Amino acid sequence: MTNAVTPGENQTQPTASRLQSGLWLPIFDELADPRVVARLAADAEEAGWDGVFVWDHLRWRAPVQQVADPWITLAAIATATERIRFGPMVTPLARRRPAKVARETATLDLLSGGRFTLGVGLGSNRFGEEWSATGEELDDRRRGQMLDESLEILGAAWSGEPVHHRGQHYTVDGITFLPRPIQHPGVPVWAAGFPGNAKPLRRAARHDGFFPVNLEDHDQLAEIVATITGLRQGQATAFDIVVGLAADIDPAPYAKAGATWWLTDFDPEAVSLDQVRGVLRDGPVDCE
Repeated sequence: MTNAVTPGENQTQPTASRLQSGLWLPIFDELADPRVVARLAADAEEAGWDGVFVWDHLRWRAPVQQVADPWITLAAIATATERIRFGPMVTPLARRRPAKVARETATLDLLSGGRFTLGVGLGSNRFGEEWSATGEELDDRRRGQMLDESLEILGAAWSGEPVHHRGQHYTVDGITFLPRPIQHPGVPVWAAGFPGNAKPLRRAARHDGFFPVNLEDHDQLAEIVATITGLRQGQATAFDIVVGLAADIDPAPYAKAGATWWLTDFDPEAVSLDQVRGVLRDGPVDCE
């Protein structure tokens, strides 16, 4: 077992009084250059957006050809901005070594002055066979176990205390991860998952936010919010409900249902730099 603190205890993000808006960018083809994405992030910050988040993939199905590394891109965003929140949305922790992620997340949080959010999920082999092509774990149940074990290690690593973990999938034997993140007790974690599955909801309730994948409508979101509220049993710490919606969908009903963040949902196989710039110029939503 790990000597862990609970990331869900994060006190650095008060619950938003308005729906916050973020660009959610598939960093493919025209967006596969970190310099381009960093400039977009700086422009978004100037235009009043609250966040910029990037996809995390090794490859995608045709016609996508170029794919950027998310962590290098996030470092570029951190140095190009001063206010906005940013992070991977989402990173599949089952294909990453948790000790390395502990270093990366703390470093990005320091680099940005405490603005980093870690989005996590199971990942999928469906859209580019990136898991099977690289010999990664294909079984959803085992990937879920690896995800939860990684999150346990990350919570302990962010505490700044020595981590002693011997689990089914990972070992961390007495390593102290310093420097710690600026945010206390650690980086906020948003967990993604399909709304109809109980396990992702329970996972998210232990952390700092939930990002429902393939959300049907705002009524379904209201049900999700009610379920998570019950699972959290009145915890007073901040919790985010994050929805990905196309730019032409009114986010106001989702905000009324409990969403705290709206992320722009672009078609990964058709997104262009001009399209993102157009959405950026239109500005963030205003849902008080």
